[in-house]
Amino acid sequence: MSGFGGKESRMASGTIKRIQRDKGFGFIRDTSGQEYFFHRSAVQGSFDALSEGQRVSFDEEQSPKGPRAGNVRTE
Repeated sequence: MSGFGGKESRMASGTIKRIQRDKGFGFIRDTSGQEYFFHRSAVQGSFDALSEGQRVSFDEEQSPKGPRAGNVRTE
């Protein structure tokens, strides 16, 4: 899989820690405690259906600003 800038991404799972619905983004914490930013455009399905504490799987990616989740989907 190719992530940001053509770098490899890895599939992971975690829990939605926080959602900023009005701004269209949120944060996921994986099982090791690492946090990942995600944008509503990275969600497979409905962004509005997501809730804090919900389990999701995602592709780990690196962006210029740090860890990012791509291809976010509910488990």
